[in-house]
Amino acid sequence: MRIGVPRETKDGERRVGLAPAQIRALVDAGHEVHVESGAGFGIGVTNGDYAQAGATVGDAASAWASELVVKVKELQPGEAEGVGADSTVFSYHHLAGEPARTREMASRGLTAIAYERVRDEQGGYPLLAPMSVMAGKIAVQVGAHLMSQQQGGAGTLLSGATGSEPARVLVLGAGHAGSNAARLAAAMGANVTVLCRSERTRDALRNTLGATATIDIATPESIEAAALSADLVVGAVFIPATPTPKLLPRTLVARMKRGAVIVDISIDAGGVAETSRPTSHAEPTFVKEGVVHYCVANMPAAFAKSGTHALASAVLPYVLELAGKGIENAVRDNSALRAGVVIWKGVPA
Repeated sequence: MRIGVPRETKDGERRVGLAPAQIRALVDAGHEVHVESGAGFGIGVTNGDYAQAGATVGDAASAWASELVVKVKELQPGEAEGVGADSTVFSYHHLAGEPARTREMASRGLTAIAYERVRDEQGGYPLLAPMSVMAGKIAVQVGAHLMSQQQGGAGTLLSGATGSEPARVLVLGAGHAGSNAARLAAAMGANVTVLCRSERTRDALRNTLGATATIDIATPESIEAAALSADLVVGAVFIPATPTPKLLPRTLVARMKRGAVIVDISIDAGGVAETSRPTSHAEPTFVKEGVVHYCVANMPAAFAKSGTHALASAVLPYVLELAGKGIENAVRDNSALRAGVVIWKGVPA
């Protein structure tokens, strides 16, 4: 099968869909891989590295003119025009609450399989997990930085200092992103509260984190109480194919501490705060109701080398199956891939 790896064009995005190690595996399996020139520059991979792995390096059109296009982020404005009706785009798509983008993609007659919707037999999301783990860790690092007065924060040190209490961190959601955010914040010495939806998740996280964090069920009352005392809120809620519920209404944000920080990982699906709006790596923050908001939709792009290798390794088995069996047969045989289909030959799933 002909497989294309285009260069990412989303603001600040330096990751690439496949690294040379995955290219070599695909070429060894008998497939033809076309990589756009410069696709790997953001992670220190040259065109020569890709060529040595067996790829054909060329212009953007040659990468997009493939039966299977493997990339990282959702199609950016104008990119759908380069995708043929017989092509499948395998990437994050984040189409929940995006009817206009869904219609545009569907009008091309293409097939789209979303990383964030691929679900295994255990109910896990194997292609969402690697970047969620990274995003959770990054959220705490970014949040700790933004809490400094130079960044608009209140000047509270996450870990605390002699004679001062540690910061209070509220994590909304306890999946891969939330649990990793909580774990890192606790390890850094913060006073951590995690609010989640189910007793099962709560109990599992209590076993994992022990006494290093307070874990409870998310209710309007528990969210309000924790948010009002928080110095940092990490929004890490994920509900498949559904816009994120606004757990932090504007009226609540307005009552939070001045200089508190919200890092909204969930912004891909609308965000946990009513005051959140997507930002970019070029302009990552804004202040609303006296609270610093960081709502970058592609947070792992800041650590592109780690992100590329983690994601490409997870994606490779699915790419091998799609290319080896053909798109239709692979989707028919593999329930995880079938769950990931968001558009099939121009028809939204």
